Amino acid sequence: MAENENNAAPQIPQMKVLGQFIRDMSFENILAQKPVAGQVQPDIQVQVALDAKKGNADGQFEVVSKYNITSKNKDGGETLFLLELEYAGLFQIENIAEEQMHPFLMIECPRMIFPFVRRIVSDVTRDGGFPPLNLDNIDFVQLYRQQLAQHQAKQAEGAETPVN
Repeated sequence: MAENENNAAPQIPQMKVLGQFIRDMSFENILAQKPVAGQVQPDIQVQVALDAKKGNADGQFEVVSKYNITSKNKDGGETLFLLELEYAGLFQIENIAEEQMHPFLMIECPRMIFPFVRRIVSDVTRDGGFPPLNLDNIDFVQLYRQQLAQHQAKQAEGAETPVN
């Protein structure tokens, strides 16, 4: 009887981080190459893109978050530094419905590895001669919605464009 109860119980979603790593990183200290005259007041702009693909084994996925961070001087608009970072996580995911997998990969997985991204950005900017940059939390739900809306807009645009 206990066996039948276990079979009827809903499967609990499970996610394990199998590994995480820097896939690509570039930091350019432009301020060291050509100093800015006067007071420097940085204006930080952060762009984030996400990508996910199925791994080699069942239930394994690779999720890559790409960060382009630009610091410009508020007064003159001169670029102070550029940081590009691609950070990947390998995940084992089980008991997630197929229709929920894409949002799960693009929201929950980046959220799990974001604290490590924040630490890397802080260390790299500090080691690059600037005050450590502590990234604000990223709303991955909102980012997912924006990327979904952009994708749908491109599809609608492609459907309207006649093919020659």
